[in-house]
Amino acid sequence: MQLLVFLLAYPVLRLISILPRPLFYGFSDLAFVLVFYLARYRRKVVRENLRLALPERSESDRDKIEREFYRHLCDLLLEMVKTMHLSKKEVARRYRIKNIEYLRALEKERSVLLLCTHFANWEWNTSINNYVSSNGFAIYQKIGNPYFDRLIRKIRAKWNTEPLEQKETVKRIIKNEKQGIRGVYGMVSDQSPMMSKAQYWSEFMGIKVPIFVGAEGLARKLDLAAVFLKVTKVKRGYYEAEFIPIAEKGSSTEEHEITEQFLRLAEKQIREKPEHYLWTHRRWKHRGKAPEDAGVSIQAGS
Repeated sequence: MQLLVFLLAYPVLRLISILPRPLFYGFSDLAFVLVFYLARYRRKVVRENLRLALPERSESDRDKIEREFYRHLCDLLLEMVKTMHLSKKEVARRYRIKNIEYLRALEKERSVLLLCTHFANWEWNTSINNYVSSNGFAIYQKIGNPYFDRLIRKIRAKWNTEPLEQKETVKRIIKNEKQGIRGVYGMVSDQSPMMSKAQYWSEFMGIKVPIFVGAEGLARKLDLAAVFLKVTKVKRGYYEAEFIPIAEKGSSTEEHEITEQFLRLAEKQIREKPEHYLWTHRRWKHRGKAPEDAGVSIQAGS
């Protein structure tokens, strides 16, 4: 059945990827109507997330953000498909980097963790590896359908990038460092960890929730650099990336310093353009479950 679904979907995805710009975004406009008005995809989740994260906004403001988010979501999903047919020259035109010199200078000294959020277009972040000399890695979660998983890996490997499954990340980075292999590792770090794996709690958009600290642990243990990747949607189909320093030497930071800086930068980005954040994830589902010692590590050795 998984193969059948893939065989039926792939030709459609391939056709979408080669559509000229007017038809491509016209298709996105049609998808918005279907997703927002007819399927009403996760609208309850989105509405609740906006209410929790942006309580200072009026209801009418949040309704506007909700509609604009779904328009952006449809663009994003189709732009992910567009990657199948996107050349190196074209992605350089659509995804511009403001300060690539900073990353180039940093990678000469040590490996770099690029900490990202589900904001704007994170799929095209992999094109950054066209501009660096280090090995590029994109951390991702494996997809249940093996045929689509293979396709996603192929797409993400287009621009000198090696997809790295999340569960393999720690061992691979440690191995690379021992062998002297420099890497630039792209990590989308704003997900919600399972309660059983919650090591640290902090406020995100004013709500206390469990926070992933794996990136910080690697940076401090292996003396990696940690950089926040801010991506801005300039206009439809065009993005601008900027590297914001968090810690150029991870071993010199205090515990949770990298994590807290990442959270504050992520919050600032979301508040500037909330319609470009991925509100369909239940990021705050563990609110109200913090232990008494929340805000500090609750597992030995973390």
